[in-house]
Amino acid sequence: MAFATSFSTPHLQRGIHPTKSQSLHHFLFFPNPIFCCFPSSIPLTIKTPRTQFHLSASVHDNCVQKLENLHEPVNGVHQTEPPDPPQRIFIQNSPWILNDLLLNDIEEEKKLNLLRRRQIKAETEALEKMVEEYRELEREMREKNLTPNLPHVKALFLGWFDPLKEAIEAEQKSKRSKKHKAAFAPHIDSLPAAKLAVIVMHKVMGLVTQEYRRAGCVLLVDAAVQIGMAVEQEVRIHKFLEKTRSHQSKKTEAGDEDSMDNDKQKLRKHVNGLIKRRRLKQVQMLLKEKESGPWGRDTQAKLGSRLIELLIETAFVHSPVNQSADTPPDIRPAFRHKFKAISKNPEQKILKNYGVIECDPLVLAGMDKSVKHMLMPYMPMLVPPKKWKGYEKGGHLFLPSYIMRTHGSKKQQDVMKNVERKQMQKVFEALDTLGNTKWRVNRRLLNVVESLWAGGGNIAGLIDRKDVPIPERPPLGDLKQIQEWKWSVRKAEKINLERHSLRCDTELKLSVAQKMKDEEGFYYPHNVDFRGRAYPMHSHLNHLSCDLCRGLLEFAEGRPLGESGLCWLKIHLANLYAGGIEKLSYDGRLAFVENHLHDIFDSADNPINGNRWWLMADDPFQCLAACINLSEALRSSSPNSVILHLPIHQDGSCNGLQHYAALGRDSLEAAAVNLVASEKPADVYSEIAVRVHDIMRKDCIKDPAAYPNALLAKVLIDQIDRKLVKQTVMTSVYGVTFVGAREQIKRRLEEKGLITDEKLLFAAACYAAKVTLTALGEIFGAARVIMGWLGDCAKVIAFENQPVRWTTPLGLPVVQPYCKTERHLIKTSLQFLALRREGNAVDAKKQRSAFPPNFVHSLDGSHMMMTALACRDAGLCFAVARRI
Repeated sequence: MAFATSFSTPHLQRGIHPTKSQSLHHFLFFPNPIFCCFPSSIPLTIKTPRTQFHLSASVHDNCVQKLENLHEPVNGVHQTEPPDPPQRIFIQNSPWILNDLLLNDIEEEKKLNLLRRRQIKAETEALEKMVEEYRELEREMREKNLTPNLPHVKALFLGWFDPLKEAIEAEQKSKRSKKHKAAFAPHIDSLPAAKLAVIVMHKVMGLVTQEYRRAGCVLLVDAAVQIGMAVEQEVRIHKFLEKTRSHQSKKTEAGDEDSMDNDKQKLRKHVNGLIKRRRLKQVQMLLKEKESGPWGRDTQAKLGSRLIELLIETAFVHSPVNQSADTPPDIRPAFRHKFKAISKNPEQKILKNYGVIECDPLVLAGMDKSVKHMLMPYMPMLVPPKKWKGYEKGGHLFLPSYIMRTHGSKKQQDVMKNVERKQMQKVFEALDTLGNTKWRVNRRLLNVVESLWAGGGNIAGLIDRKDVPIPERPPLGDLKQIQEWKWSVRKAEKINLERHSLRCDTELKLSVAQKMKDEEGFYYPHNVDFRGRAYPMHSHLNHLSCDLCRGLLEFAEGRPLGESGLCWLKIHLANLYAGGIEKLSYDGRLAFVENHLHDIFDSADNPINGNRWWLMADDPFQCLAACINLSEALRSSSPNSVILHLPIHQDGSCNGLQHYAALGRDSLEAAAVNLVASEKPADVYSEIAVRVHDIMRKDCIKDPAAYPNALLAKVLIDQIDRKLVKQTVMTSVYGVTFVGAREQIKRRLEEKGLITDEKLLFAAACYAAKVTLTALGEIFGAARVIMGWLGDCAKVIAFENQPVRWTTPLGLPVVQPYCKTERHLIKTSLQFLALRREGNAVDAKKQRSAFPPNFVHSLDGSHMMMTALACRDAGLCFAVARRI
């Protein structure tokens, strides 16, 4: 785990004493523009003015005003925070100085209100904006009698939008007249048809684009549920906005409660009257309409299936015009529903028939170049996230935000909803600290990345933008050649599908960077998984992602390098270059940088056409960003005063093993993972690699007839290095299995490219994984004992049909969610779907095997949060970035 920090200077104004609730980087009081002279040190209470700001026509002004003052969620949607209480200040300066301060604060308040308005619009009006865009394109097409010159995906969506919208409108009318159809698609009339059309098109295309293992198809059950979830989320926002528009802005809270009580009494009388007249069906329908709770997987799947069916019926694609005039145009459905034999999980070899939605190859063609035009509702926030105050109180202003990613585990949800707020206070504060770190896009690096990407990629970790050529079929007659050809074709197609998915992923990352590059700063709201590890609530461009994302992001608030900053910047660059340099002493790393100053300047000045020294680094884009910053500092007449925005990493040494060494109080293991001070840092990965090499050296001299692994040892003896074993060592304490270790080592061997025969590669990976795990057991025997003891504890607990639970040092309750699932069938308009839900019986085997790694993960998460709080108290910008 790498901690990125930057020293901050608290923004304190003369004569103003900030309270604990005030941020280190933002002023939280905004006085009225009234300037008078007061005697020194007289306390004065100044109230914060509320600047009235306006949204578009779809959200009324009084709606926005109400949004700022609401405390509790409505229909599950969280609102912005209430205004801070008035601040008490002491005026000790001359009135003209106070005048300037107050004017600056008013300007900051106006800027914050503008950003808040944009954030609200981004969260509530994204779909309306897309709908209006398609309508405008349709008008343009009709007026000019031609299709606008659009990117591939936009052209597809434009052709599908109107037919799909009309089909949904027809279904909505049909549902009102034929009530039995509600069983197949409940809530289909809960949103305007145009919004539903946008959700379905973008969601299906997004799912198909992300799935590279199944050749352009996605499981129907996954697609249906995700579309249902997306519709439910938008319904919550839509209902809240509609409800807020109809309310008077000056209605008191008591008046609202009285109104609600009257409504409840009227509803109760109406229901009782229906029951007396034995109109039970009407009662059921009425109660169903008044239901405001979650829809559930059944409802989501039924709605999603029907919407997908309408998309299949209305979406078509045609091949380019390259045929004779007599031939009819090749128009075919863009999507098909079919049954296909596939493995649901990539690790499983067993094939089963599943219902899938398969897209036509013409849909995928060109998708990787235009995927950035698809809707991405979760974007980095323009204003600081809401402070966390409960399970679903915090994060985004409107988008549903949950403090924990429970993945449907009801046991964990119940625990989180009922835990006392006081117990979770430190967790809330840590997540708020992570969310309040302000980021910006590194524009210079973005220009370099875009140039390399436009040139075809395949450099600095960027995926190749070209496909692997499909081998030509050999002459008939040789059966062995035919079999090898079929195998090579399958391999090439698999590589091309993976490249397509990775190209789409890169396009999305660059799209977010392009959209945010002109912003002064943005924020990532954070939440935790069930073990307590924190993650940003944005999946594309974030600082926990790959080297590309980390290189493109930097702190928005710069700090002067100071006396020691230049030294740490050089050490940081050496760590990013890696290749063993990061394991030298500090003096050794500083000497390495001094010896390569010419290369560093060349990389900064001419990153694309120079000697490109930065490409040899393990993290090339982050290394290039460090080269640019270091060159600016060294060329400055006063390096100490240069403002730096670059996050400086403080990396851990195999955090999981560190926690086991601390738990076991084992001094030898502690020294191996740098829990004991030394002049030169220890490197556990290199030590394991040496042990693996020693074992193989002994094996390779054995008789191959009696010991078959001797041949494999001879093949691998020159390929054993730190990188080969690192991932397996890193994940060993997190419960990596032999199969997982084998796949990790196999990927590293494939990257080396020295073993081309697939059978030999598989056998070598099996042997290397076995030897690596053996070497691990020799060095970290005490850790293995602790892991076994934790597993035994979990076995005893699971024997009582109870999930393993514990509370982290910061008060986060953890419940292992591993239960035996219950399978049930539901009837949808496309097919019967088998849904799984959490059962009452725990999965004893999973509870036992998962407890040791999950427990260590929770300790690691607590340690990170404590570090975040300590950095906050010390006035540091802080972010966490795990190694991948």
